[in-house]
Formats: sequence, structure tokens, C-alpha cells
Amino acid sequence: LGADNIEFFFGTSYRNLMVVRGGADLGLDKIKYFAPHDIMGKEVSKHLPGDKNSKILLDLMNRSKDILGSHEINKVRIDLGENPANMIWLWGQGIKPQMPKFMDKFGLSGSVISAVDLIKGIAKIIGLEVIKVPGATGYYDTNYKGKAEHAIEALKKDDFVFVHVEATDEAGHNGDLRMKISCIEKFDQEIVGRILEYLKVNGDFRILVSPDHATPVSIRTHASDPVCFTMCGKGIDASGVEEFSEKTAKEANFVIEKGHELMNYLVKESL
Repeated sequence: LGADNIEFFFGTSYRNLMVVRGGADLGLDKIKYFAPHDIMGKEVSKHLPGDKNSKILLDLMNRSKDILGSHEINKVRIDLGENPANMIWLWGQGIKPQMPKFMDKFGLSGSVISAVDLIKGIAKIIGLEVIKVPGATGYYDTNYKGKAEHAIEALKKDDFVFVHVEATDEAGHNGDLRMKISCIEKFDQEIVGRILEYLKVNGDFRILVSPDHATPVSIRTHASDPVCFTMCGKGIDASGVEEFSEKTAKEANFVIEKGHELMNYLVKESL
């Protein structure tokens, strides 16, 4: 499906990328797209990209049916009574962002650990090192312990490390309450716990734990609700709230209205 101005890049799991060079000139960044996890159980035809500029996208999506329909993997899936992956779905459009370097903005060196290409791409744009962790899958079976161990190693040379886990979000999309609880417990024990143990005996530090958004199992998609966060370390006073949840966060009476300002709060010298 590629062309002189169209190129495909494969990523992790379902996260893949199509680059259309000059796409903004064609108006492709202005089209209304639908995330597939937002339209589960709904009629596909009503949620296709649909305006005067979407012909090139609809053509690609329709042509993909002929390619994937006869693919050996899909033949096996059909034989096993499983759903075939029989069409690409284009969504999540945007143009290459312009962002300041992390070092220029905060004066800190840093690195990122994630299995999700979106996070790794942002890291590269802002000049953070992307650390590859064997067994990091972006799903339930991700290497929690390995992420913590690589983060600890990174903190021996970097001022800052960002560790991202996608498993809880996937459990929310799947509507799997038990697995979401299990992933939160693994994240708490294997990542937060291990890193916190290291930091406590290795000098001054600050640590921040926060989701990027809510993915309630009840709706199986993202919600725009405010998210709770917790931080501790040098210069941070206790709030008096003893549990970490959406409900107890409201009792702290401390709100940061704009998410991007949270990092400013975390790294400034005095609080």
C-alpha cells in the first residue's frame, strides 16, 4: 500500500504508523477519526473517516482487505474460529510536533523506559534516551522487574528517569477488573517498590506516581476525569491523605489544573 509519499512503520502490538509526506497539505490532519476502542459494538460505516479529504484514506483501508483477506495468518485464525485481522484502521492523526529539549527546559539529563512507541517517540523528540528492556511488551506479561532494574541503573548516571507501564490501560480497555487490579499490584510491588527501596538508601530524591488518564473497566475506553497522583521525597510535605485513590485524592485539596505543569512542580528546587 506504500507509495512515493506514503510509508508504513511497524511497531509494538497494534501500534503501527503510516506516514504521509505532505499529508497536512492534503488536509489529512483535519479529518475526524475514530479510535477503534471508542466504537466497539457500533456500526463501522458510520465511523469511517468522512469528509472531502478522506478519499485517499478510505482507498487504503479498502485495498487492505484484499491483501489481508488471503493472508496465511488470517486463514489459520478462521480455521480456529477466531476473528481475522482483515482490514487496517487509520486513526490518531497528527503532524510532527515541535518540543523543547528536556535538558533545555529543566536542566536535567534523563531517560525513558516504555514498550509503547508513542512514549518512545516523544522521548526522542525531547532528547531523552530510550532504554530497551527485554520482555517489555506493553501488555499484561510485560517485564515489570526488568523495567525497575533498568530504571535503577539509569539513575546511576541520569538525573531523571520516566518509567511507563501500559498493562493497566489494556485491562481497562478489555473490561477486565481482576487483571487491572493484578497489574496495579505488580506495578506497585515490582516497579514502585523496587525503585523506592533503591532511592531511600542512595541520597536525595523525589518520586512521582501518576496515571496519564483514566480507563474505567465500566466503559472500556479513556475518560477525561481528573487523575490522582502522589509524590514524595526531599522538600515534599505530607498531605495527611494515607491512601492513593481517586476518592482520597479529593481530600488532599491540592489540584494542578494543567497536566504539563506537574513536572515543573516536581523538579523545582523549593516547594
